[in-house]
Amino acid sequence: MRVIAGTARSIGLVTPKGMDTRPTVDKYKETLFNCLQSQVGNCVFVDLFAGSGAIGIEALSRGASKCYFVEKGSDAIKCIKENLKKTHLEDRAIVSQKDVLYFIKSSLNEIPDIIFLDPPFKDHLEAKVLPLLVEENKISEDTIIIVECDLDAKFDYLDELGLEIYKEKVYKTNQHIFIRRK
Repeated sequence: MRVIAGTARSIGLVTPKGMDTRPTVDKYKETLFNCLQSQVGNCVFVDLFAGSGAIGIEALSRGASKCYFVEKGSDAIKCIKENLKKTHLEDRAIVSQKDVLYFIKSSLNEIPDIIFLDPPFKDHLEAKVLPLLVEENKISEDTIIIVECDLDAKFDYLDELGLEIYKEKVYKTNQHIFIRRK
């Protein structure tokens, strides 16, 4: 796994050992950032369930002004910090070893431009995170939310939250769902 583009282009990244994280493959990461193109520069990016930090690091490499990395696993936090050091991007990174729901309630003190979440597929935690983002007023009309999830994920509750899917990228085993306020 490596950084695809930007100031840290081609730098290899480390990932946590074991099966607790699923790094987004380079091809899907490239597709994701092609969809975001001009929105990443100078944005505030949030990488929830950050794993190795590869998505947030890609955003920083492509010009995001700041990125919050939120992960509760200590091995993953070590990888994020090591990857930030390797890519020389640590000066624009805020790394939080916290539960994502707790972080949203207690530590996210600004409205981000882009929120990426890649929760464990089997737990469908996006169904808890999305309502909390709305309830806690952590998104604006301009905030882009991207959920990486399995092909069976359901989003039939978005309408009652005032959210809508405006783009979907479906791959062999997972998908990226792009969500915004209506």
